Amino acid sequence: RRERQRFVDKNGRCNVQHGNLGGESSRYLSDLFTTLVDLKWRWNLLIFLLTYTVAWLVMASMWWGIAYLRGDLHRAHDGAYSPCVANVYNFPSAFLFFIETEATIGYGHRYITERCPEGIVLFLFQSLLGSIVDAFLIGCMFIKMSQPKKRAETLMFSRAAVVSQRDGKLCLMFRVGNLRNSHMVSAQIRCKLIKSRQTPEGEFLPLDQCELDVGFGTGADQLFLVSPLTICHEINSKSPLFCLSQRSLRSEQFEIVVILEGIVETTGMTCQARTSYTEDEVLWGHRFLPVMSLEDGFFHVDYSQFHATFEVPTPPYSVKE
Repeated sequence: RRERQRFVDKNGRCNVQHGNLGGESSRYLSDLFTTLVDLKWRWNLLIFLLTYTVAWLVMASMWWGIAYLRGDLHRAHDGAYSPCVANVYNFPSAFLFFIETEATIGYGHRYITERCPEGIVLFLFQSLLGSIVDAFLIGCMFIKMSQPKKRAETLMFSRAAVVSQRDGKLCLMFRVGNLRNSHMVSAQIRCKLIKSRQTPEGEFLPLDQCELDVGFGTGADQLFLVSPLTICHEINSKSPLFCLSQRSLRSEQFEIVVILEGIVETTGMTCQARTSYTEDEVLWGHRFLPVMSLEDGFFHVDYSQFHATFEVPTPPYSVKE
């Protein structure tokens, strides 16, 4: 097997990194919410903790500053004096008052008096700021946790694709399966052939994308993915693989990207699973082993044979030949 750089890994991760953005990097800040959702979990948790920690310390410092400017810190234990916030006489007590106010715990020991207009204004500002921070960060964490990316982990693709005859026609085939009992609603599959080529005008296209028809015209690309299915691309005169033969398969360099999309039945969210097959993972003259069997009142799927293939007589010539 020849090892080379893949455009899409077997697990669906795209090997593309964006660099030298220059001034365009400011676009990430203009859509800050999506940027935070796209970050890795470690950065999300770090931003979540830092934002709340800094906001709490700043607001607690403001409450402590009001008490310091009014002289409440030195007369907090004076029963005849009416402070801005009762029982706030140092920074820890100001911090505890802020936490009690923000979390609406209300122990009753610390409270704002009516003779402190600046404290009332700060309380209103704290309520508005706290609501905005909570809505932004908690909403970000909720969206990130509810993303259906992990649902794609239970969508399987065969390790290899095969080329053999079906109904007298040469076809490229691969297998997909769903490990969960919950269905993928409106599941649709697409295939792209990634291959470098040079145009008649001399322009070199390093990653040219061509569509592989897997039943778009007949509706075969709309899947009822209850049991494992074998997806078939007929190699004909309109196929980009029209000139592919068993001999040329050894010298070609291409990658077939498979994209499976559907709506998760339990959440109603759109999920996408991806994989790819390089020329080394296309087996000429092979067919997939059956995985379905009829048991007592139900159909049994044997996933131990999901990736298994066997050789079948197949002409080594291309469709063009």
